[in-house]
Amino acid sequence: MILAALPRLILEPPVRTALMEDLGLAGDITSTAVIPGDHRSKVVMAARKPGVIAGLDAAALAFALVDPAITVIRHIPDGASVKPGDTIATVEGLSRGLLTAERTALNFLGHLSGIATVTAGIVAAVAGSKASVVCTRKTTPGLRALEKYAVRAGGGINHRFALHDAVLIKDNHVAIAGGVAEAIRRAKAGVGHMVKIEVEVDTLAQLREAMNAGVDAVLLDNMRPDQLREAVGIVGGRAITEASGGITPETAAEIAATGVDLLSIGWITHSAPTLDIGLDFVSA
Repeated sequence: MILAALPRLILEPPVRTALMEDLGLAGDITSTAVIPGDHRSKVVMAARKPGVIAGLDAAALAFALVDPAITVIRHIPDGASVKPGDTIATVEGLSRGLLTAERTALNFLGHLSGIATVTAGIVAAVAGSKASVVCTRKTTPGLRALEKYAVRAGGGINHRFALHDAVLIKDNHVAIAGGVAEAIRRAKAGVGHMVKIEVEVDTLAQLREAMNAGVDAVLLDNMRPDQLREAVGIVGGRAITEASGGITPETAAEIAATGVDLLSIGWITHSAPTLDIGLDFVSA
């Protein structure tokens, strides 16, 4: 899969917001007081833990928004694996700007690389199966596009981006509608022909009801591996099958072996640990 870069139009608002949050109303008073205005430095962003890199565009943009004259030379691309000590990028320019943008740049790079790293771990765990690893809408407010990009950098694929781009009928929709079939009927009547419809089911009885009503995908929620295997048989290739609920690196391979098409995992975006990346001084 080709990892396409996010447009600056998408990247700039969250990066600019993060910088404004950090600078407040007075700017970087420490660097202004301590560092001469004409002092220059060369620094490197280096990995301190093994992982997969994502977020270099956001990090570079943080430096550029503070000082467009700062140069960022990337030594590896997003999606690449690193080991401790590997140099990710070299950054050079006026020292005040480097230090002002440092934390914002590292926050984006570390957070997004953390997501890419855990995603890559799950992808490796299910290698050899047909299952793909997908994210969810359990993302940090304002950072969804970036976090879903990081999932792609780790070898995963994206679920729907928002409420508007696909129908996902969940348990509360079913409860309010009065049943799986009725919820599906209403969805088909309410959306256009280009919109995919998926329904969440908790039981095999609900799954049979969904298949009789006709859907594009079924979310098999919190089912045991034996139930998932039976569910895949019931679907028989007529819809995409998505396993969800409590999937970990330890259980992913067993779940993928049931024959499901997708492993849907919320924690890869909402709870991925930050990858430890430092910004180290090289020379003045």
